[in-house]
Amino acid sequence: MNADPDTGIIVLAAGASRRMKKPKQLLRFEGRTLLRRAVETALETGFRPAIVVLGANFESLRPEIADLRVETLFNRDWETGLSSSIRAGLDHLLETAPETAAVVLTLADQPFVNAAHLVSLAATHRRTRKPIVAARYNGGLGVPALFAREVFDELRALTGDRGAKAVIEHDRERVAVVDLPEAARDIDTPADFAGLF
Repeated sequence: MNADPDTGIIVLAAGASRRMKKPKQLLRFEGRTLLRRAVETALETGFRPAIVVLGANFESLRPEIADLRVETLFNRDWETGLSSSIRAGLDHLLETAPETAAVVLTLADQPFVNAAHLVSLAATHRRTRKPIVAARYNGGLGVPALFAREVFDELRALTGDRGAKAVIEHDRERVAVVDLPEAARDIDTPADFAGLF
């Protein structure tokens, strides 16, 4: 898939899956783990660099994607919340690819999000020139979402378990929207996972 050469992608997958009571990243759906599925989807977009941020259960998760051409980070501060994973991913992105003009943030637990959905965020950004392009589902806005470089400092300033949604909601005038009902299906509990089948 042909994507913007100056857009990177970060898969956030560092959480401990406490409600699942086991690493949800290793749950299998349609023959692949959720983690592998998310990383392969990210790679299929053509966005580079492609980064995955791991934290909890790093030693059991890393082998699942070791053969993929993705930059794998260990967020040693994963227990402090989602914001630390966003910051770790962005810091690595800016260090290794300082020319990056935008980044797509996506999650490992939204198995119905595909590469075409993610690429549509970049296409909408090109068309609208809005610095944020967010997915709309369940009556609200969230990730996956694209953030232009001018918003990176706001993402890096997040604390605790505040995620990218806080930046999206800060000023809706600068946000373009892509309807993405597929993103509504995320996996947090055993019941969520059972509902996939």
